[in-house]
Amino acid sequence: MQLPETRPLVETQTHSMEQKIVLITGASSGIGGASARTLAAAGYRVFGGVRRLDSVTSVPGIEWIQLDVQDEESVAAAVRVIIERTGRIDILVNNAGVSLVGPVEATSIAEAGALFDVNVFGVLRVVRAVLPSMRSRRSGLIVNISSVLGFLPAPFMGLYASSKHALEGLSESLDHEVRSFGVRIVLLEPSFTNTNLDTNATRTKAVIKDYAAALACSVDAVRQQVSNAPPPDEVAKKVLAIAEGTRQFRQPADGRAKLLSFLRRFAPSGQVDKSLRRAFGLEA
Repeated sequence: MQLPETRPLVETQTHSMEQKIVLITGASSGIGGASARTLAAAGYRVFGGVRRLDSVTSVPGIEWIQLDVQDEESVAAAVRVIIERTGRIDILVNNAGVSLVGPVEATSIAEAGALFDVNVFGVLRVVRAVLPSMRSRRSGLIVNISSVLGFLPAPFMGLYASSKHALEGLSESLDHEVRSFGVRIVLLEPSFTNTNLDTNATRTKAVIKDYAAALACSVDAVRQQVSNAPPPDEVAKKVLAIAEGTRQFRQPADGRAKLLSFLRRFAPSGQVDKSLRRAFGLEA
C-alpha cells in the first residue's frame, strides 16, 4: 500500500526529542486549523491531517499529512508514517467532523450513516490506530472535539446532536478503559464558533413543507449566533491548555458553553426547554 504524502513547511527543520508529537484530524480549517497553528506556535511538532494536500498552504511548524477519517487504510498509513518518523504520537486531537441540518423525519438512513461515519466511526478509526502505540509507551492524551449539542440537543440538528452524544459516550467509556495504561481522554465542548461548519452545513435532501417555516427560523438564528460567535482561535487556546496539563474529562470550551452546561445540569427542565426554543427561533 502506498504511504500517504506529507508536506512539511521547511525541509531542513530540526526537531527536539523533547517536543510533543501531535496529530490533529480535520486540520485544514476551522477549529482544527486554529489548533494546529496554536500548538505549532507553542513548540509542539504538529501533523495536520487533511484529506487533500492541495487544500492547504505551508504553515510554520505544521507538517501536513493525507488522512481521511472515513478510510481505515488512510488512517493506518498516516499513523504509521508519523510513528516511523517520530517514534510516537503523544497527543491526538480528533477534530474532523461534518454537520447536517434538517428535520429528523426528513433525514435518510444514508445521510445519517454518512454523518456518523465521520463524527463517530472516524474517531473510532483514528483511536484504534493510535492507541496501540500509546498503550505500549504507557502515555498519551486524546482530545475529542465534541459540542454543546453533545449534552443539549437542538432542533433540526438531531443527527448531528446524536453523533456528538455518541462521541461523548464513547469517550467516557474509553477513558475508563485506558486510564490504567497512562492514557487519558478529554472531551472539549465548544458552543457556537465562527467557522463554516454550521453556516455551510449540508441540508437533508428530502423537504417536508410542514417544517419549512420553523426550519428557516432556526437556520437564521444559527447564522446570526455564528456570526457573533468567537473565532476558532479561542477553542484552540483550550486545546493548548489541555495539552499543557488541564486534564479534566469534560471541558466546556467557552463561557457560553460553560453556562449551558450549568443550566442543563441545574436549571428546571421547563426553563431550559423554553430558552432553547427561543434561541433557535421557535418561539418569540
